[in-house]
Amino acid sequence: MITRQRLAAGVCALLAALTAGIAFPTGAVADETAAQAAPKVELVLDVSGSMRARDIDGGSRMSAAKQAFNEVLDATPEEVQLGIRTLGANYRGNDRKTGCKDTAQLYPVGTLDRTEAKTAVATLTPTGWTPIGPALLKAADDLDGGDGTRRIVLISDGEDTCQPLDPCEVAREIAAKGVGLTIDTLGLVPDAKTRDQLSCIADATGGTYTSVQHKEELTDRVGQLVDRAADPVATPVAVEGADACAKAPALKSGLYTDREEFAQHRWYRVDVEPGKELRASVSVAADRTVNPDYGVLLRAVTVHGREIVRGEAAGNGRTDVISTGLRYPKAESDDEAAPAETVCLQVSNSFSAASGVKTTPGMPLELTVDVVDGPDQASDVASFGLGRGWWLLGALVVIGFLAGVLWGWISRLRIAVWRTN
Repeated sequence: MITRQRLAAGVCALLAALTAGIAFPTGAVADETAAQAAPKVELVLDVSGSMRARDIDGGSRMSAAKQAFNEVLDATPEEVQLGIRTLGANYRGNDRKTGCKDTAQLYPVGTLDRTEAKTAVATLTPTGWTPIGPALLKAADDLDGGDGTRRIVLISDGEDTCQPLDPCEVAREIAAKGVGLTIDTLGLVPDAKTRDQLSCIADATGGTYTSVQHKEELTDRVGQLVDRAADPVATPVAVEGADACAKAPALKSGLYTDREEFAQHRWYRVDVEPGKELRASVSVAADRTVNPDYGVLLRAVTVHGREIVRGEAAGNGRTDVISTGLRYPKAESDDEAAPAETVCLQVSNSFSAASGVKTTPGMPLELTVDVVDGPDQASDVASFGLGRGWWLLGALVVIGFLAGVLWGWISRLRIAVWRTN
C-alpha cells in the first residue's frame, strides 16, 4: 500500500538538487539546526467492544495493545512528552449520540511517569463505540501549542461508527490548519474498509499506515513511531500563497507548507541578491482520490511577468506525491549597491478530483527555498532554462554535422568504386 510521510527539509532539498543536477551544501535550510522544542506524542487507543476478539497470537486484541503499550512506555525517550487517549472506553449503552462522545484522555501529554501510565492502561476494558473522528479532534487539542514535533498514533481494529463525521475529513481539516501534526495509524487485523479508512487518515497528514497481525509487530511499530518523534526535524512554516505576485508573501530560506486547491495557481516572492543563487523545490501531495494524469509546475518569473526558468513534473496516479524544482543564479554586479531582484515563484497543478471527492481543503503543498552563494559563472548554469545542456546540445550538433560529412564522403567513394568495377 502506498503511504506518504510528511516531507522533511532534507528530502525536499534533495528533490530540488536532483532536478537541477547539483547537490545542496550543508545548512541550506535556514532553520534546520535550530533548537527543537520537546516532541509530543499522543497514543489514541480504540477500546470499543470489538477489541475483545481473540485473534492476535491466541489472545485478545486488547491484551496485545496493553502489552505493546507497557513495552513502549518502558522504552520512551526521556525527551518525549507522551499522553494516552481512549475512544469507546466508558459508555456501554446503545445510544449513538452518547456513544459518539465517548473519548477521554487517559494520561495527559507531558513528562512521562511510567508507573502511573501503566496503571492507567491496566484499567482498560473493551466497552463501546468507535468514535475515531471525535477522538482525533480532541487529540489535536491535547497536542496544541508549542513548536516541536507533534504526532498522534491511532490504533484501531474497526472503522468509525459515528458518521457523518468522517475521520478522513477530520484529518484533512487538522492538516489544513498548518499545525505540523502527523497522524500515524495502525490497523489490528483490519478488513478492507478499516484499512482504507485508516490509510486515508494517515495520508491526509503525511503519516503512515501499518496493518498489524501479531503482538510483536504492534510493539515494534508503536515504538518506532514514538522514537521517530524524538528525531530532530525542520518544522515547516505555515504560509498562505496569493493569487498574484504583487500580493504574494515574501519568503526567505526555509521550509514552508501551504494548501493548494485543484488546478490552482499560488504565488510567493523571494529576493535574490547579485551573486546569489535561488534554489527552490515544491511537492504537492494527493491526499485523496484523484483522476490519473496530472502535473505540477514551478516557475520563476520576474515582477514584470517574464519567465526566467521553470521546473515541471507529471504523474499518472501511481504515486501520491509529485515534486519538481528549479535553480536561478543572479549574476554578480559591478555596482556594489545594486539592489536585490524580486523573483516571483508560481506553483500550479493540474490535479482533478475523482467523482464524489471533496475539493476542500486544498492539497498539502511543501515548498523549500534556498538562497545561497552563486556559481562563479552564473551564465553557465542557467540559460533559457537549459542550463549546461547548451554545451551538450552544441556538441551533438557538431558531432552530427561531422558524422554526416564523413558518411557522405564514404558513400561517394563506394559509388565511385562500384562504377569502376
